[in-house]
Amino acid sequence: MSRTVVIGAGVIGLTCAYALNRRGERVTVLDAGEPGAACSLGNAGWVCPSFSGPVPGPGVLGRSLRWLVSPDSPLVIRPRADFGFLGWLALFMRSCNTRAYRAGLEATALLNARTMALFDALASDGVRFEMHREGILFVFLDRAAMSHVTADLERMRAFGYTAGIILSAKEVREREPMLSDAIVGGVLAPEERHVRPETLTQGLVAALRETGVEIDAHRPATGLRQHRGGTSTRVTTGVETRDGALEADHIVIAAGAWSGLLTRMAGCRVPLQAGKGYSITLAGPASQIRRPLYLDEAKIACSNFDGVLRLAGTMELAGHDTTLDARRVDAMRRNAGRYLVRWSRADREVTWTGLRSMTPDGLPMIGRLPGHDNLYIATGHAMLGVTLAPATADALAELITTGRSSVDLSAFDPGRFGRSREPRFSQLPC
Repeated sequence: MSRTVVIGAGVIGLTCAYALNRRGERVTVLDAGEPGAACSLGNAGWVCPSFSGPVPGPGVLGRSLRWLVSPDSPLVIRPRADFGFLGWLALFMRSCNTRAYRAGLEATALLNARTMALFDALASDGVRFEMHREGILFVFLDRAAMSHVTADLERMRAFGYTAGIILSAKEVREREPMLSDAIVGGVLAPEERHVRPETLTQGLVAALRETGVEIDAHRPATGLRQHRGGTSTRVTTGVETRDGALEADHIVIAAGAWSGLLTRMAGCRVPLQAGKGYSITLAGPASQIRRPLYLDEAKIACSNFDGVLRLAGTMELAGHDTTLDARRVDAMRRNAGRYLVRWSRADREVTWTGLRSMTPDGLPMIGRLPGHDNLYIATGHAMLGVTLAPATADALAELITTGRSSVDLSAFDPGRFGRSREPRFSQLPC
């Protein structure tokens, strides 16, 4: 039985550990903090394969420029002297075109083909988590904004997804009484789901430990032990930590926005940026929505959980700064108030921020790092971490244990951005 060390205990790392364990791997999971306590903690928890287009796309640059001059905009860019970030922005801008967007949408749709079945399998296997099946309702203040959503849904029909249901303003408010009179229409994606993300990570942790998987919290990776493999490859034999080294046959980097810092230990620079998101969680809300809502122009996702209402959104590019900016939370409140009535009263409120991992082309990196025999990465899922987690884990576990994947992972190849520099080897006898 070979041993795999997974670095990162968010939803991606935990599902990777789960899939590898199911395939007979001996797995250890390392995390610098508590499992599930970073970006997996306070997001909207959507499982939405029908809306899996990459972040960069046609029209994004124009909207982004308009947002930059609005204090309540969904996007904030904090200026900083960082050549890596400037390079990332340049690659992002190159991806803002119709061809790249449609190719990314198709690749993600194919990866997502088994998403719902994989979530059902988790539940059938006894992983305990909160899951709902009410669909997702997209609502709009401007009819022109509806065209992008309906076009994406129409494209997804080619991959077996159900067409969206277009609703008038009256029909939308009949389905969701908490919507304001400013709403002009909506699109219902009836087969989408949502999960409460913190229950998913908690359920995975419990299931993994029950099957003998080691999960070491507060044990950050501090280095990688490597030696030369073939003529142009490297072999990683272990992970260094403050409490000693762990030997491994395979290593998976799944540390979200911090994954780029870990790949540098192996001499690989990947274009990965942290995209800060925020959420407001109302426990015991005075009023509750009937199903998840997407407030389209404000880019706010609203999720109804058992006894809880959560609003999540915004994108702040500010490096690895985890500070909660109250101004961004206030902007979310003001924007939500344009769409919803009677939403803000509750027994208790919790505000939260977390860092999403963002690639410049909007597609995750899934697979073996270039120039390495046994070092893998699973990150860059942006706002689709929960949606793509089981599918990512299933494909990567198959690749690690068999050397191939039945899903085409070429669009998610970690080497697609260019060559890596030579690694600095730790002093390990070869």
